[in-house]
Amino acid sequence: TLPEKKMVFKGLVTNKEDMNKLMLAPLIRYPLPGGSALITFEKAKVAQRIIAAKEHVVELSYGEELEEHDRCRVRVQAAPVELLLPSALEMRLKRSSRSILVSDLPSLGISDESLLDKLELFFSKTKNGGGEVESREFLDDPGQVVLTFAQDGVAEPLIARGRIQVLIGKGKYELKISPCMNGDITNLQFQPCCCPRTVLLSGIPPVLGQESMRDTLEIHFQKASRGGGEVDALAYVPAGWWGVAVFTEDVALSQP
Repeated sequence: TLPEKKMVFKGLVTNKEDMNKLMLAPLIRYPLPGGSALITFEKAKVAQRIIAAKEHVVELSYGEELEEHDRCRVRVQAAPVELLLPSALEMRLKRSSRSILVSDLPSLGISDESLLDKLELFFSKTKNGGGEVESREFLDDPGQVVLTFAQDGVAEPLIARGRIQVLIGKGKYELKISPCMNGDITNLQFQPCCCPRTVLLSGIPPVLGQESMRDTLEIHFQKASRGGGEVDALAYVPAGWWGVAVFTEDVALSQP
């Protein structure tokens, strides 16, 4: 049995909800072969009706008064769009000893390269607490730059300051200095997911121009009499071509 001993814990206290969280935003590239189209409806129930019918006869002579034997129709197949989404992610993070993350950058109306030059000029001076800059680059998130110094011992004092007044051109701006974290993915698992509002149309013959075929498909599938509904987006790739569709987070999942 250990004797009772009073202890004092010192540190930051915060709510669990306020802690930094890793947010994953899906950005999935989906290959689209020639003779196919992706059509996204405003409501998921419309997409499910189109998929359930499997085959659709599309009239190519909208707006024209033609005899029955002169009309042109094509048959297209409808299928669900299945994507692989990350279901589990494990990362190993390491704090860089020579890099800093500079954020809260001002909008000055100059090129990215010019802004990087000005930042490098400021942070390369020892009187500003900096040192020789080995590399600089913008992150995908605009307004954030990673600066890497050639020597150890430069980044930590800057990070400790948290914020710093930086002279850029004729103005002074307060920028945020944060540690730069490098991560390696150690485990990544996926699970299939069916897009609730998007339908893949295939078997589309090259009988119309790209723009005309796109308009024809949209007119056909927005008609309620054919089981369709309001179209949110439509992408068509003619036969002999290849396309890539980019899927992002669906903000309309709450719609019926």
